[in-house]
Amino acid sequence: MRAVTQERYGVPSEVLRLRDIPAPEVGAGEVLVRVAASPVSGTDWHLVLGLPYAARFVVGLRKPSNPVFGLEFAGTVTAVGAGVHDVQVGDEVFGWHGGTFAEYISVPAEQLTHKPRNLSAAHAAAVPIASFTALQAVRDLGKVTAGQEVLISGASGCVGTYAVQIAKALGARVTGICGADKADLVRSLGAERVVDHREQRLPDIGERFDVLVDIYGNPSLRECGAVLRPGGTLVFVGGTGGRLFMGTDRWLRGLIAAPFLRFDVRALVHEDRRDDLVTMREFIESGAVTPVVGQLYELDRVAEAIEDVRAGKVRGQAVVTI
Repeated sequence: MRAVTQERYGVPSEVLRLRDIPAPEVGAGEVLVRVAASPVSGTDWHLVLGLPYAARFVVGLRKPSNPVFGLEFAGTVTAVGAGVHDVQVGDEVFGWHGGTFAEYISVPAEQLTHKPRNLSAAHAAAVPIASFTALQAVRDLGKVTAGQEVLISGASGCVGTYAVQIAKALGARVTGICGADKADLVRSLGAERVVDHREQRLPDIGERFDVLVDIYGNPSLRECGAVLRPGGTLVFVGGTGGRLFMGTDRWLRGLIAAPFLRFDVRALVHEDRRDDLVTMREFIESGAVTPVVGQLYELDRVAEAIEDVRAGKVRGQAVVTI
């Protein structure tokens, strides 16, 4: 089968290669899926480079522990292993697992479920990890409820587009921060107001919010405090910065300072959970949430897709069709 492989860390165009490798076999408790689509996110750039360095203890110290790239998928079941009863051959499914930029993948049954009925494979593939991150940031850490004022930075990105819609579905009034060229997209997702991050810093917004979900931004705690009401909540999602911790050291500073601040500070380390995948399927099938797919790429253009996402050229998510 064809698969995008990586044998060392480095720039995507230099280290990612499309090769023929043996197809996987299905084991007990696993499902063999013919992959139809797999998304690209900002995280993929860091994974290809092996950054932050601290992450290499998980993904491989000197080279990737899994040579096949990709983390999420949508596709069709072609075989099921012993003990699998929730899906059968021919079912359309979506989920997450390492090695999805390939024609076939063998996935533990607890890491997939049936694809939303109202989505194409390309749109379903864009759901799992980005939506888990947004759901856990907004619902679990932000504890957003009806009537609250919620500010979301990075609102036009793969996580931000879900965060805006989930906060809106929970009854909040949403203000999104993004570039002016993507303001129309964020408004279409339900944001009442959109702030251009190039024109306004947080203290200049002139409003106070109950919850600030900071997605891969880098404002100081002082700036965050300028837009949060007393007793409000700041949720850190990702970060930008040095090669060792990629800005997540800011989480530590925030958590240490939290007892002395007039707002709560919470840092998200998201978990991949099948229950959350089912929740997102329900949101999607009800019409409350719609994945935003900005551009489609073929399997031999994975490196280009990663670099386009890194450069901010894609609205929502880039998806590779297989």
